[in-house]
Amino acid sequence: MNSITIKTDKLFSRGKAVIIACDHGEFDGPISGMVDFSETVSKINKEVDGVLMSPGMVRHTGNYFTAKGAPLVIGRLNWNTVYCFHWNYKEAVSVESFSPEEAAFSGVEMALVSLTLKTGDEKRDAQNVGIFRKAIAECHRIGLPVIGEYFPADSDNLSPEDMHQQVKLGCRISAELGADMIKTFYTHKFSEVVAGCPVPIFALGAAKLPTQLEALELARQEISEGAQGVVFGRNALQVKNPSAFQSALCAVVKNGISPKKALQKYGLKD
Repeated sequence: MNSITIKTDKLFSRGKAVIIACDHGEFDGPISGMVDFSETVSKINKEVDGVLMSPGMVRHTGNYFTAKGAPLVIGRLNWNTVYCFHWNYKEAVSVESFSPEEAAFSGVEMALVSLTLKTGDEKRDAQNVGIFRKAIAECHRIGLPVIGEYFPADSDNLSPEDMHQQVKLGCRISAELGADMIKTFYTHKFSEVVAGCPVPIFALGAAKLPTQLEALELARQEISEGAQGVVFGRNALQVKNPSAFQSALCAVVKNGISPKKALQKYGLKD
């Protein structure tokens, strides 16, 4: 059994995976719930399976990830203007921000590499594919599994059907280019996305939802339509009790508990 299989199996060792994203500072700087990074990480429940962050921040997490049963460290390897909504960037230019070797040396156990297509510029799309493919090849060479993230350009302004079509094509393309798993948006016909992609798909929590119940209901819906896990950031960290919410999220995703019962079980109130 190779290291890619071992690490992938670890992510799914407790069933469907729950990943907490705290890499927002790489694009947004310090935001609510993620101002003090070491404090942010201390609020991540060890019931979750993975934590997504910039490899540059691993050294600020103390001994959190060295304890037995700690979540996997998932490192984001490329930087893309598609995430910089506050600067009104539209062209989705991607660059390598960390090499796989640098990330692995810092303690990263699994890589995330993003891909954006249909930017409006054929050359840029091709360059983004080149960066994506090169990173995957280098990760596999040193034994790092790769979560490919498909993130459409100008996502806030896409119609539900345009979002669905981009995600459906983008997930299959990402898998064809070698990604071991996919992270992407939930769409209104998500089961079609899953059916057309041969590797596990994780669905996003995306924008902060008004209530914790709505966030748990989104997770339940994503799993019911075929997602093999979820990746929640703001919805799991910008809450009064992040650790308790993450326990509730695990209960919904892994054990099929209803969102309302999960809220009650962990004493959460919206």
